[in-house]
Amino acid sequence: MTGFQLMLFLLVVHIFGFIAVGLLMIPVLRDDPAEPDEDGGGSDDGWGNRPNFKPDPSRWPGGGIPLPDAEQSSVRLRGPGRLSDKLTSPERRPAREPAPRKPVRANDQA
Repeated sequence: MTGFQLMLFLLVVHIFGFIAVGLLMIPVLRDDPAEPDEDGGGSDDGWGNRPNFKPDPSRWPGGGIPLPDAEQSSVRLRGPGRLSDKLTSPERRPAREPAPRKPVRANDQA
């Protein structure tokens, strides 16, 4: 390819790209903005598809879920210091001695 042909090819590719972007932008620019909902806010206040009334507070349990078997953690993660200093490492298993083997001569393996 000569320099002129390369420039002509790049010009055609760019023109094609600009036309494609322009065609894709036409529907976006012609679209009317969304009309507001009849309730005005457009938010359902997080209650899903249920009617817009909040439940009676006397029916809700207070204090969260009871945890009768909860135990205090042995390590406080937000405290000062490193976590590795507070945890003890488990003991290592003792090393095994290799099993005794009978030596084999190289010329006996035939």
